Amino acid sequence: MFYTHRSPDKETVNEDSLGLVDIAPDTSVLMVADGLGGQPGGATASEIAIKALTRSLARADSTPREAILEGFDRANHRIMDSGTGAATTLAVVEIQANQLRPYHVGDSMIVATGQRGKQKLFTVSHSPVGYAVEAGFLNEEEAIYHEERHLISNVVGAEDMNISMGSLVTLAPRDTLLLASDGLFDNLYYEEIVALIRKGPLQAAAHRLVELAHNRMARRDPGQPCHPDDLSFILYRPQPGR
Repeated sequence: MFYTHRSPDKETVNEDSLGLVDIAPDTSVLMVADGLGGQPGGATASEIAIKALTRSLARADSTPREAILEGFDRANHRIMDSGTGAATTLAVVEIQANQLRPYHVGDSMIVATGQRGKQKLFTVSHSPVGYAVEAGFLNEEEAIYHEERHLISNVVGAEDMNISMGSLVTLAPRDTLLLASDGLFDNLYYEEIVALIRKGPLQAAAHRLVELAHNRMARRDPGQPCHPDDLSFILYRPQPGR
């Protein structure tokens, strides 16, 4: 289940890009990229990243992990070679049977939760605010309103790009995986997101996420976060018997 739409307060195109690639019957790769640098550079950067990953994954002579890491590297060089000064975040999940491995650059997030809300995976944003939350210097409410929340310290399209690769995570049949651009996490608290996605049909969960996020962006919830932005996410649950 996926969704992507431009920010409600702009008329230019959506700068986010999504990718879903099936490599084998039990192996898939999910991707979310959030372009930075304004139009047209941001949209181009995120598209370059997804295409570079997709082409790398199409190679038959490498493992998914090797292909993903090579795709990050190719995307990084191609964006820098474009000379636009744009960049992108990139969140990727490799799924094999009931196991997943996360990879990410930037502040697009990856979350995995159990049906009862148990946190199985939560990536750390590559940003000063994200690191401050991880270290315990800021709580979530302080972070979501922080004036430097949108500063990012690691992007695809930079000489010093650094890829965070996580450990394998085993998914139970009713667990839920979410990849999302910051348009979701800048407007909804983590606990709200988990409550909306942890159970029930995925289509209904996606609808709830979109409705609440756009209500916040439109300032329909006084006293709650409001950060209009492009909104993109992918929701996934293991298929029975997979």
